[in-house]
Amino acid sequence: MGVDLSPLIEEGLKQDIQLDNLNGKKLSIDAYNAIYQFLTTIRGEDGSPLMDSHGRITSHLSGLFYRTVNFIEKGLKVVYVFDGKPPELKAKEIEERRKIREEALKMYEEAKAQGNEELMKKFATRAAFLKNYMVEDSKMLLDLMGVPWVEAPSEGEAQAAYMAARGITWGSVSQDYDSLLFGSPRLVRNLTVSGKRKLPNKDVYVDISPEMIETEKLLKFYGITREQLVDIGILVGTDFNIGIKGIGPKTALKLIKKYGKIENIKEVPNLQELLPQEILSEVRKIFLEPQVKDIQGLEWRQPDEEGIIKFLCDERNFSVERVKNALARIKKRPAASSLDQWF
Repeated sequence: MGVDLSPLIEEGLKQDIQLDNLNGKKLSIDAYNAIYQFLTTIRGEDGSPLMDSHGRITSHLSGLFYRTVNFIEKGLKVVYVFDGKPPELKAKEIEERRKIREEALKMYEEAKAQGNEELMKKFATRAAFLKNYMVEDSKMLLDLMGVPWVEAPSEGEAQAAYMAARGITWGSVSQDYDSLLFGSPRLVRNLTVSGKRKLPNKDVYVDISPEMIETEKLLKFYGITREQLVDIGILVGTDFNIGIKGIGPKTALKLIKKYGKIENIKEVPNLQELLPQEILSEVRKIFLEPQVKDIQGLEWRQPDEEGIIKFLCDERNFSVERVKNALARIKKRPAASSLDQWF
């Protein structure tokens, strides 16, 4: 879920962008974040995910394939970054998410038994699980598409941000704001979920388009350092610590601007008990000194059309016509006279 900094991201701090604006840019995508988006949004009318004839979920493959084809067609060079071993402090958050999804799955089954499609759709999106076979299927599809992927030592978003900070990529892609805390110079949001989306619990649809946030611009606007931004995140709450009750992003900003860092805050009773120094130091280290690895020699290759059709159509029951049409779009890229000039 990440840290919620949305109240601090004013209109002037985010720039609407189109895929055409990203032509030729290399982008590191938080793979788990993107795949979860596909699993929750690509579903049937009753909320059930897409499945093949063997009952294997394929919503993630549909999103990954067609969205990545769209990226390639527009001239983006993307690399997907998968999570490695999560930090120990994230164990509680992972367990909480598991409980929420299990409860949502239970509610979905009850709604299904009642034939209530509206409730089925509501709870189905909350019950999305990312299973090991989905991750492996995603990596296999990317290999067939000739699109590179990286497995991070720990947090995929940290690795994606590190690659952007080192200039390996132009920016990182995620729905979460954690990339800013991890030091990405540019965060691109809504890249994998753009289009019309239904607001939670409302029969209202809104247009969602990609937007870009520059970390340096954000820090300069508020007159803070990245270290202070991390402290703001910690006060609000991250995947690695529970936030302080009653402190939202704007209050956290005021406190850090006034006192400089969390240890100096005098206005919050029992702050040291709520945020012990050991936890505080460890969370800071996760963001400021994350476990990452150097990446060299990223390679974008021509797609294996025969392999893609076999994997998606023969084995996962995708439409042969749709898949072939998507692959044909790559060949017609206007930005290059041949695939070799891009790959």
